[in-house]
Amino acid sequence: MNKYINLILQKKGFIIDMDGVLYHGNKLLPGVKEFVEWLVSSEKKFLFLTNSSERTPRELKEKLQRMGIDVATDSFYTSALATAMFLNAQKPRGSAYIVGDAGLINALYNVGYTMNNVDPDYVVIGETRSYSYEMIEKAINLVMQGARLIGTNPDLTGPGEHGIVPATKSLISPVEMATGRQAYFVGKPNPLMMRNALKKIKCSREETVIIGDRMDTDIIAGIESEIDTCLVLSGITSRSIVNQFPYRPTYILNGVADLVTKS
Repeated sequence: MNKYINLILQKKGFIIDMDGVLYHGNKLLPGVKEFVEWLVSSEKKFLFLTNSSERTPRELKEKLQRMGIDVATDSFYTSALATAMFLNAQKPRGSAYIVGDAGLINALYNVGYTMNNVDPDYVVIGETRSYSYEMIEKAINLVMQGARLIGTNPDLTGPGEHGIVPATKSLISPVEMATGRQAYFVGKPNPLMMRNALKKIKCSREETVIIGDRMDTDIIAGIESEIDTCLVLSGITSRSIVNQFPYRPTYILNGVADLVTKS
């Protein structure tokens, strides 16, 4: 175990998932504060990367601040930002009908997109607690009229403070089923998001490790991008589940606390 931990600690760049790695809901996980302090004091390049599209980077920064961790706003990268970057590259200054919260809406506004519920270029769906039948009905009809269907991430569920919560793929499924159209998902494990993350921290894939709690997004994202992976068992994946997948992470730890208590 110590050998593996030393190999992780020697990395220059760290791409770190948030839900299930740093916290559950509003509960900070053990060792996280010490781990972040180590990242800063060791002058590591790091990025907190989340498939969740609900919050803006500023909101994520303030959430960690309330938990006693203070890092720069540009230390956060979300699937909403990745989605906005992708859509702007595909069709600059286009329009979209959005089912999502502030993180997604602001990200699209910031790249010059306009909101359109009549004849949008895209229907974009992310996590939201204001999901409704009327939104599903609208999204279905717009897709049938020619709008392209985009999901911020392919997660079915995510960890919440009191258990599991539905994520984007669960919310977008009724639209896919009713229209017969398959959504394009931008977030992990799409290698696009990982390449953007590497550019932001200015590290090569060889000198970087991705730390996450999900085999089906974090770990496969690292494998497909040829980045070393570290699965932590503090989130949605248990050790017994790992063997159900045809691939394995480079490292497995109980949580990021292992990195600071064994170093």
